[in-house]
Amino acid sequence: MKKIAITGSPNVGKSVLFNGLTHTYNAVVSNYPGTTVEVTSGKVRIGSYEFEIVDTPGMYSLYPITEEEKVARSILLDRSVCLILHVIDAKNLERMLGLTMQLQEAGLNVILVLNIMDEARKLGISIDIDALEKELGIPVAATVSTTGEGLDSLRGKIEDYVRKIS
Repeated sequence: MKKIAITGSPNVGKSVLFNGLTHTYNAVVSNYPGTTVEVTSGKVRIGSYEFEIVDTPGMYSLYPITEEEKVARSILLDRSVCLILHVIDAKNLERMLGLTMQLQEAGLNVILVLNIMDEARKLGISIDIDALEKELGIPVAATVSTTGEGLDSLRGKIEDYVRKIS
């Protein structure tokens, strides 16, 4: 079974996105070995693939300071992770792209998830998804995890990307 890790800063909607993708009824919460940090995982079928999805603790950088960030980094760099969903707050795109760049520089397979798009739109923020994909060289999905907006498109991008890298 292929593994997907969800990462991003605290309060960007990672866990809500996790719940939307896994429907939470198959979620398992456990302590990461050797720590008191809780990690949630669940199983989901997307297209013809079955995935284990891991919701990592919040982190700002691949250079960890806190125990939670060390656990998140360890999960992301685990060779069994085939894809990382980097979830960011679309209202703070520029500030949050640093971790996206670090993930790419580490040679990891990344889909950028611009979450909280409803609030970004209310603030008059418009993001050209196609231009951002070209600039970054990775798939980009726009979502509102609290309502489920964009999750079908994200699932399609996951399936297409995993097919491409397999």
